[in-house]
Amino acid sequence: MKSGIHPETYRPVVFKDMSNGDTFISRSTANTKETIEIDGATFPLIKVDISSTSHPFYTGKSNLVDTAGRVDKFKSRYANRGKK
Repeated sequence: MKSGIHPETYRPVVFKDMSNGDTFISRSTANTKETIEIDGATFPLIKVDISSTSHPFYTGKSNLVDTAGRVDKFKSRYANRGKK
């Protein structure tokens, strides 16, 4: 890798998919205050709502992952509309 082209904060971090709990290590410059220990080493932790391990495009399953409750909120708000 060419030296001097990456920022100083370019380091290994752990990304955790909050919908299914999968984790993977990659490199990033994203700031985070949380850490996690994996195989005896401590890494910064970045939580993501969806990743390739849970996204329907990659998994081939058409299930809806909604961690924020937006779908339920929409359905409850507009449930009585359209019924005559």
